[in-house]
Amino acid sequence: MAEKDIDLSGKVALVTGGSRGLGRDIALAMAERGAKVAICSRKRENLDQAVKEFQNRGLSLMARDAHVARSDQVEALFQAIDEEFGRLDILINNVGTNILTPAVVEADEGLWDRIIDTSLKSAFLVSSHAVRLMKKAGGGKIVNISSIAARRASRGMGIYCVAKAGLEMLTKVLAVELASEHINVNAVAPCMVRTKFSEPLWSNEGIYNEIIKTIPMGRIAETGDVVGAVLFLVSDLANFVTGDVITVDGGSMA
Repeated sequence: MAEKDIDLSGKVALVTGGSRGLGRDIALAMAERGAKVAICSRKRENLDQAVKEFQNRGLSLMARDAHVARSDQVEALFQAIDEEFGRLDILINNVGTNILTPAVVEADEGLWDRIIDTSLKSAFLVSSHAVRLMKKAGGGKIVNISSIAARRASRGMGIYCVAKAGLEMLTKVLAVELASEHINVNAVAPCMVRTKFSEPLWSNEGIYNEIIKTIPMGRIAETGDVVGAVLFLVSDLANFVTGDVITVDGGSMA
């Protein structure tokens, strides 16, 4: 029987988009539970700040700049992880991009490509490389950060909705394909989370009030609400859970 306390000692984890916001808090929570953690981001200054924050807490952090929608940069990222740790046990596909966009039929091709590449193609590329290291380790856990937007079409967020819907199906497909390799693949789908990324929405009182009208618990999610679900999925408590999506939304999809 799995222990109730989540202990990630001896595990190696990668969090994409892990230099700030939700990704940083996920990385921090895993490091505090014993994991060796690597993060990646496109902005070096954010990575350096994250390293300082971890060091101030007495924790180490491997930080690499990488555009995870580009195969050459993903290849270089995983070469560095393999050289540093020789294995990978946990992958969190967290990287995200713009939410607010024009109507889908009014968006240009470049905008479509940027959002699909960042939110969906990146998960495909990173997962493909991660699986090679996880097989060497005898198994692993992949968690994709989705959104309730994957299942609820919203005006002004159309491309994001499509990308997250694709991410949830990728989650299920990989879960089926990788089950025999002892690799669990799941997703967490929050409502709006209070981060810098979403600040333009929750900092506007009028928009915020409209949003919480749709959430029975009367507030948007904090990063800790999502971190708890992620920790469960990467722990031994979820060894028989795969192909699932945990919704963290205060009841808005009920």
